[in-house]
Amino acid sequence: MDSVGNIIMYVVIALAIIVFSVLTVTTSKILRSATYLLFVLLATAGIYFQVGYEFLGAVQIAVYAGGILVLFVFAILLTHRPDAKSQPLTSEKRWLGLSAAIAGVLVCGYALIKQCDVVSATLGSSDVTIEKIGQALLSTDKFGYLLPFEAVSVLLLACIIGGIVIARKR
Repeated sequence: MDSVGNIIMYVVIALAIIVFSVLTVTTSKILRSATYLLFVLLATAGIYFQVGYEFLGAVQIAVYAGGILVLFVFAILLTHRPDAKSQPLTSEKRWLGLSAAIAGVLVCGYALIKQCDVVSATLGSSDVTIEKIGQALLSTDKFGYLLPFEAVSVLLLACIIGGIVIARKR
């Protein structure tokens, strides 16, 4: 019986992710789009909790749903009028966007398949603990992620400063 409940919960969360993802990219109001994105990120955390990845679910909520989305909202409010509507895309631009999206999905899929082999070889076949995750994320070894982590933090800081500079000029 517990398995049926898990399947129902998975289907509900998956449908929420699909619906809010479509609403995120189809709405013409940018603040509504950011709100729908928040729901997508929270539902993704729900999937992580359901499959037993509590650490990853907590990171999803704290980092993405908490920090990154708040940064998006502040950037939107500093640089853009919330009531302004964007211009509808022309047919030519839609096909260009669709082809870029398909190319991005293919590249990401290829990178994911290759990265899964590297991660499984790096972590080994034993249980993955929070200590191993922390060492893999913040190490400077061959497959460590300390440099990209610091590069992203500098990039986010530059975005914040750029948003403030643009907002002050107006």
